[in-house]
This record gives sequence, structure tokens and C-alpha cells, in this order.
Amino acid sequence: MQILLKCRFKRILASLICLIVAMIVAADYFVDRTTDKLIFDNIDDIPHNKVGIVLGTSKYLKSGSPNRYFTNRVLATAELYQRGKIDCIVISGDNSRKDYNEPLDMKNDLIQHGIPENKIYLDYAGLRTYDSMIRIHKIFGQKSFTIISQEFHNRRAIFIAKQKSLEAVGYNAQDVDMYNGFKTKVRERFARIKLFIDLAIDAQPKHLGEPIKVECD
Repeated sequence: MQILLKCRFKRILASLICLIVAMIVAADYFVDRTTDKLIFDNIDDIPHNKVGIVLGTSKYLKSGSPNRYFTNRVLATAELYQRGKIDCIVISGDNSRKDYNEPLDMKNDLIQHGIPENKIYLDYAGLRTYDSMIRIHKIFGQKSFTIISQEFHNRRAIFIAKQKSLEAVGYNAQDVDMYNGFKTKVRERFARIKLFIDLAIDAQPKHLGEPIKVECD
């Protein structure tokens, strides 16, 4: 009996693993295929949008070291603004704790890179990429915009935007090497599966709120 139970358990486990792998492969395929022509590495090629939305992340790693994802997104955003590819910036990130403020940290660094403070708007409730894409439309009133993050993240964000009938392109910040970014890449695989669940159930952001007018002139 025990041998039969062990065999059955192994078959079930193998089936679950195969299912998860198939879901990851399918999610990657649809996201990448949909976004191939909407992401840009070369700043000369990317079209102009009034608003750029940079997706937040922590400034420092748990070890206390600088987070290169953060640093590179700030640099890419500053480059877009200075080259006239965007006119103002929305920073969408997590401020769910008093001692943790992704948007404000990014704002301070962007100001140090010469971005005028009055060209920066903060979205403190961008708890997830999915929330950020809905809030940029429902709260900040934007239907066409440039997303700034690393390529893998841009692809997922653009895919969400397209499913919400929004026009988005992505400017790829420099990525982090595989050794330092391995955990992030693994999480991304499962985040892509979850986005299809969110879309299927028409999930809504945890927070909405009053509209915020974005003035870039």
C-alpha cells in the first residue's frame, strides 16, 4: 500500500511540476511576443511621450548595498527627460510603511540628476506593477506613456497596459547580471503567471483615490 501511495504521490508531483513549467513557458511566450516591438534599448529610436512612468524598487538591498535595479532606472529616466523623450515623470512605487518610500527615494535621486521637482509626480500606491498600470490611467489620467524599468519588467508592464487598452512603450534600463539578479528573474516567471490571473478576474488596485492632474508644460 505504501509503495502505491508513494508512486501516486510522485505522479501527482510530476504532473504539477509539468503544469507549472508549461504555464511559465506559455506566459513568457505570450508576453514576449506581444511586446517585442514596444520595447527600446536605443534612446534615439523611442518615440516621445508626454509622461514617463518609472516603476519603483528599493534603493538598497537587504545587505545594505545599493540596488542596481534602482540606480539604473533612475539613470534611464533622467536620460529620457534630458533628451526630450518625456516631459514629466510619474514615479510609481511602494510606500506601505512609514520607513519605506520607493517614490520619494527615486524623486530625490532624480532631482540630484537635474530633473526639476515640478516635473515629478509621486504615486505612493504602486504596490504592484499591475496596480501601477491601472493607476497611471485612472488616477493620473494617462492613456499613452513610456514605462521605464529593466526589459523583463517592461515587457510585463506593457502587456498589462495593452490588455487595459492603453498605449505604452518601454525604455530598458540597464539590467543586473544574472548572478545578482537570479532571484528577481525567478520571481518574474511567477509574476507573469499571476498577471493572467489578475486579468482574468479583472483585479483592481488595493488603493485608488482622487484623480491627480499631471501638468507637463
